[in-house]
Amino acid sequence: MIQYKKVLFLLLAIITTKCTFGQTQPSPREHLLMDYDWHFAFGHPYDTNKDFNNGTSYFSYFAKAGYGDGAADPRFDDRAWRKVNLPHDWAVEQPFSPKGSFSHGFKAIGRNFPDASVGWYRKTFFIPASNLGKHISIAFDGVFRNSIVWVNGHYLGNEQSGYSSFEYNISEYLNYGGTNVVAVRVDATMEEGWFYEGAGIYRHVWLNKTNQLHVARNGTFVTTKLKDGEAVVSTHVTINNDADTSVSDFSIKQAILDADGKIIASDEQNGLKINVLEKKDFSSNLKITNPKLWSIDTPYLHKLITTVSKDGAIVDQYETTFGIRTIRFDANQGFFLNGKHLEITGADNHQDHAGVGVAMPDALQDFRIKAQKAFGCNAIRCSHNPPTPEFLDACDRLGMLVIDENRLMGVTDYHLNELKQMILQDRNHPCIIAWSIGNEEWNMEGTVTGARVAATMQTYAKTIDSSRYITAAYSGGIGTNGITTVIDLLGYNYVVNKNTDEQHQKFPNQLSWGTEEGATTSSRGIYVDNKDKHQLAAYDRPRNNESFSIEQGWKHYATRPYLAGMFIWTGFDYRGEPTPFGWPSVYSYHGMLDACGFPKDDVWYLKSWWMDKDVVHILPHWNWKGKEGQDIPVWVYSNSDEVELFLNKKSLGKKTMPRNGHLEWSVAYQPGKLKAIGYKAGKKVTNDIVQTTDEPAALLAMPDRSVIKANRADISVIKIQVNDKNGLPVPTADNQIAFTIQGPGKIIGVGNGSQTSLEPEQYLEQVIPVNIENLKEKLVENTENRPEVATDFDDAEWQPAFKSIRFPETAKAAVYRGTIQMPDNIGDATLTLFYNNIGKTQSIYINGQLIQSNDSSAARKKIKLTKTIIHPGKNSIAIVTRPFINKNSWDYNNTNPGTVQIIIPPAQWKRKLFNGLAQVIIQSTGEPGQIILTSTSPGLKESRLKISAVPAVMPAIVTSVEK
Repeated sequence: MIQYKKVLFLLLAIITTKCTFGQTQPSPREHLLMDYDWHFAFGHPYDTNKDFNNGTSYFSYFAKAGYGDGAADPRFDDRAWRKVNLPHDWAVEQPFSPKGSFSHGFKAIGRNFPDASVGWYRKTFFIPASNLGKHISIAFDGVFRNSIVWVNGHYLGNEQSGYSSFEYNISEYLNYGGTNVVAVRVDATMEEGWFYEGAGIYRHVWLNKTNQLHVARNGTFVTTKLKDGEAVVSTHVTINNDADTSVSDFSIKQAILDADGKIIASDEQNGLKINVLEKKDFSSNLKITNPKLWSIDTPYLHKLITTVSKDGAIVDQYETTFGIRTIRFDANQGFFLNGKHLEITGADNHQDHAGVGVAMPDALQDFRIKAQKAFGCNAIRCSHNPPTPEFLDACDRLGMLVIDENRLMGVTDYHLNELKQMILQDRNHPCIIAWSIGNEEWNMEGTVTGARVAATMQTYAKTIDSSRYITAAYSGGIGTNGITTVIDLLGYNYVVNKNTDEQHQKFPNQLSWGTEEGATTSSRGIYVDNKDKHQLAAYDRPRNNESFSIEQGWKHYATRPYLAGMFIWTGFDYRGEPTPFGWPSVYSYHGMLDACGFPKDDVWYLKSWWMDKDVVHILPHWNWKGKEGQDIPVWVYSNSDEVELFLNKKSLGKKTMPRNGHLEWSVAYQPGKLKAIGYKAGKKVTNDIVQTTDEPAALLAMPDRSVIKANRADISVIKIQVNDKNGLPVPTADNQIAFTIQGPGKIIGVGNGSQTSLEPEQYLEQVIPVNIENLKEKLVENTENRPEVATDFDDAEWQPAFKSIRFPETAKAAVYRGTIQMPDNIGDATLTLFYNNIGKTQSIYINGQLIQSNDSSAARKKIKLTKTIIHPGKNSIAIVTRPFINKNSWDYNNTNPGTVQIIIPPAQWKRKLFNGLAQVIIQSTGEPGQIILTSTSPGLKESRLKISAVPAVMPAIVTSVEK
């Protein structure tokens, strides 16, 4: 039977291989994930001693090639650093502080927190000797921000923006058949935006390997046209020849695959030629009869396989996912997808989620997009920067339209290149319908300068991609100058202070839509304003006189066909901008969903008018103990013709629902059941009930998925709620919940959607590297019984260590003394000294105690330390050596005496419920099996949730090297 299964599996593999184009001709191209096994530590923006002395050597990395020093030196010992996987956001790990930035959610990073505003990442990896001759590059999808990258000590470059992807050719810098080191310094001291942006390498990193003749980075562009039931697919490919010789008589084959992997169209060009170090473009047109179209309801995707061959051998193969669809905006009728009118019902979003910050696992993109589609959202504007690639992949798969937004307006080479890179990397995504060149550039948007800049950027963008529309988000008053006079597709931000009808009459051929609208502010599950607690009732009200409510905004757009639709500000709450409050509010109040994705009541208003399904929703909840007999404002959202409200089976009246509106009652509170029934054409179609609950009795954990892939990346997003004894969710519960996890999974973040919660979002072990400071040296006659090792020995007259480049050749022994300043909280910590000899032999003393004797090894070592050896506060270290004698001033010997690593165990994961809800995000650790999440709280029945991690294909990863 076992043998039969093996044969069957082999036959299936052969059949699958024959049916799938990409598998019959394996590509020599490798796209390797580089996310795992990084080492991380904090540096410093201006104190070089705390920044590992980077840039302080005689030759800096700017002075001579390959002279990366400090933590950029490949020989640097990072064993005491913390181990992390990517994506990583160190800002979300930091506590909150009133000294933090209002815009960034009061996290303790930025100018007031220099010790937590620069981060270093290092990774050691292996490159096979067989790769010599390949074109090898390292690609970063996004690093926030101001990153500098070195490989093997060679400076590669600097990217200031936290939102731009970048890639460096490292082929010539690698050790083939050996180990290599990449070092990244990230400086998040200065903010780039005015919203939470995180800190660190928060998107994926890749190692790309190709032959010298290959498809360029972002080197394909697919456009489609439809006519008479036939699609013409135009393919454009850019080929790079990085070899030192010309290449003649090579071929390019383009093959289009359907969703089942079958070839449905192909074309081949032969006898091609490309010169030395040339970049050359090639094009072809392929026709598909009766194509399956991409739309928001049926997001059908095709693949283009570009194969480059020479002398019958494949030298490169490149895969491009695309969709066949048409888009059109009309100045009077709005937007059309595949020739059919579609009202844009969109939302604006930052990349930020409770518990994980900006370091989102890929599956969280799907979770967030689905949560917005669930209330009728069909488009997302990336506010205010290019998104992570996986977000666009998810929008392609799930059927969500996108405005891809440029970070900063301007016309210098820097600005235009950033715009170009965004378009080049994202232009094959069918979800994208418009490029936004900027957002609310108040200093120039209404001026002649703004008009000139916008016109230049718009023209430039069209030279890269003419298949989509160019928009800009405009917030000022409409005038005779500025962006509104030149932009093809005008984006209105907040029409309360604009006359869109007047603009349409003035520019009848201008396309337009609402890029931000309805900036209402509310707290989920709160129905009475409490300004002292920074809580705002969830009834839909405008934030101030400069904005509309959700309902007011939608009514404006829904009644004007020339406006293609609108984008709500915002889909999700996000950290920062806690308008109208300040500290201790740390999240915005604008979302239709809170930071966890739990819906606020406005969601049901949008469901009523953005979706074709029957909706009735009552707000508020019906737990108002102590308010018996007092009037409670009751709202009902519905798309029914009429709604009748009942309290404890007594009718409170039937009302007609206004188009795009809502209904209100004032109800004297009494415990029981409030019920609303919706009628269409006089018939009951749906209803909603809210009722008074008992006290909390039991916890319930509900996953968005109970089966995940065992691939170290997949997640389950778990909703935690508390029910009463009758199984009803208690909407006012605020219990503290503790979480434990067993099996092949880990908790990566917790949240509850409260805008004022200052609880930690992650409970991680603390890894603190403590450097040996104030190292001094003195030559002595011998290494035996040295008095200089005593704790209180006076070394005031000694010179700083390693100040002299060379010791005299007659030097017999040297003693080094320094200090180790330990923090106070090391009670349960694990302590380890990591070191590498600074002499031919050495003995180490801490506080006068000998901990290592006559070590002559060249290998890196570590020693476990106990509390009897080292203590909180100041400690002395003495190292007695037979010193290295440099023959030449440029000889290298280790001058780093070592680092003490402190590992403090993590606290228990926990989160307080906010209005009955909390969230836990669980991630696979890579092994298949059953994950058990246990939720407990005093006095409540615990919950044990089981998640299955099933075997999955692991992504191809870079081989790491442990030191």
